[in-house]
Amino acid sequence: MGAALFYHLTDSPAEALLPQLLGLAAKQGWRVEIRGGSAAAMDRLDVALWRMGPPESFLAHGRAGGPHDAAQPVLLTAQGEAAPKLPCVICLDGAEVSPDEVQAAERVCILFDGHDPMAVQAARGQWKGLTGAGCAAQYWAQEDGRWTKKAEG
Repeated sequence: MGAALFYHLTDSPAEALLPQLLGLAAKQGWRVEIRGGSAAAMDRLDVALWRMGPPESFLAHGRAGGPHDAAQPVLLTAQGEAAPKLPCVICLDGAEVSPDEVQAAERVCILFDGHDPMAVQAARGQWKGLTGAGCAAQYWAQEDGRWTKKAEG
């Protein structure tokens, strides 16, 4: 059912793409889990999301494990933290996602830093693992400020 979309970031950081992805998810009526590699990184993202953009573009969100998780349109989690199964999962900082999660979700987005050889290698491993398990996948790269689909598997 779901698909994994890989975003190779070379022109801007993940924080610049998140508002666009979250806006698209909101238009579909999807709640979103943003999964990071560590709790500290997600705490930093939590603060950044509060400060991002003008007040009318505020991205409502919360850290997983709070009393209002069920009401949050965007839930921030770290790898290994418990989270409800949501229709859209966005993975940052090499956070893993299983083939079963991809199949159960409407959309999984994997964002990785194209200037970090270890991040690129990890994304290649995720691509191979997910497509090898039969998951649909697309690879998108930044070119001159635009996103171009480079591969489909």
